[in-house]
Amino acid sequence: MPADSPSMARTNSSAVLPKPGSQSALREQNQQRVIAALMSGGPQTQAELSRQTGLSTATVSNIVKVMAGSGIVSTAPTTSSGRRALSVILNDNGQVAAGIDIGRRHLRVVLASPNYRVLQEAAVTLPLGHSAVEGLRAASDLLDALLEKGGINRSALLGAGIGIPGPIDRRTGTVVQGAILPEWVGINIHDTFGEQLQVPVFIDNDANLGALAQVTWGPHSGVDNLMFMKVGSGIGAGLVLNGSLYYGNVGVTGELGHTTINEQGLVCRCGNRGCLETVASTSTMIELLSRGSNETVDTQRIIDWALTGDTAALRVLDDAGVAIGRALAHMANLINPETIVIGGPLTSLGEILLGPIRRGLARHAVPIIGETTSVCMSSLGDRAEALGGAAVVLAQPGLSPALPGSTSTFSLFSP
Repeated sequence: MPADSPSMARTNSSAVLPKPGSQSALREQNQQRVIAALMSGGPQTQAELSRQTGLSTATVSNIVKVMAGSGIVSTAPTTSSGRRALSVILNDNGQVAAGIDIGRRHLRVVLASPNYRVLQEAAVTLPLGHSAVEGLRAASDLLDALLEKGGINRSALLGAGIGIPGPIDRRTGTVVQGAILPEWVGINIHDTFGEQLQVPVFIDNDANLGALAQVTWGPHSGVDNLMFMKVGSGIGAGLVLNGSLYYGNVGVTGELGHTTINEQGLVCRCGNRGCLETVASTSTMIELLSRGSNETVDTQRIIDWALTGDTAALRVLDDAGVAIGRALAHMANLINPETIVIGGPLTSLGEILLGPIRRGLARHAVPIIGETTSVCMSSLGDRAEALGGAAVVLAQPGLSPALPGSTSTFSLFSP
């Protein structure tokens, strides 16, 4: 996982470093490899740790015994492929990672431990059209409030993974044209948040973080090729290809919301006509269903109407679903994902939205791709992006927790 943080270091200056190449140095290096694997992938069997680290099963078994005896990890019997196995989980060492999801109208912050346990979580509403300064201040205040509520010292904060609903140029760390937050375009999010929060920060598109959450926190940890599509005020996709997030050339990928669906359609905020967002975003749904209604329409109202069988809401959702499926088919024909996960505020609709999405996918995808690609709702709901932000922090190798008595030097780096 690429790191966007400046170089920092944490050392134990009072101890003597083991001689490079010595048995103790090699043993400690192998322990750190196992810890890094547990931090990036969550609880795993010893066989899975062996595959991920490249260490032999005997070496992993010995390392796990030592770390279990030191209280670094816990083990529990489990089954893997029908066989008895030993599950290994990293114990809570008091450190935490923050995941911050900033949307057009919302802010969510989660605090998670290195053993992938959510310690604190909260969400607040943001004013429509908020500036980067306002969003940053709200995120900082909510983060401080959660740390205080959990009795967590700020020094225990490993870093913050921050999701923004828009394309980010990874060369510069700036939000580029086409973001759902036009007030943020041109802002260097990395520098701005880093200065305010005073911890390592990792900035990414919210859909990318949603995709990461599916293979880290969700039930899709064994999926190497996955597409996560967030349907909300904007529409975007995060791609996991061959087990890694895909960023392309400059980091602007998965912009399915700007796939042309109708060349004579409405002008989109990106400047083109008939983009998917003009047909299937929640903003478009709200606008359509507000016509002729005396009630205030929002996303929750659309969900409530649909679940009670309102014909207008069901028609709008059906049209949107088929259009989403059509856009997904074009992408599926290109990358052939195993699983497509739908996220965002409409996940509670289940088959009401999944049905038309599957129809659109089947109609426009190559038959064998349509038949072999599973489409499901995210089990993480609207928490996915924030959980993905925490996962980014926990995946950084330089942020692994120190072993008791460890003399290693750790560093955070930008590759």
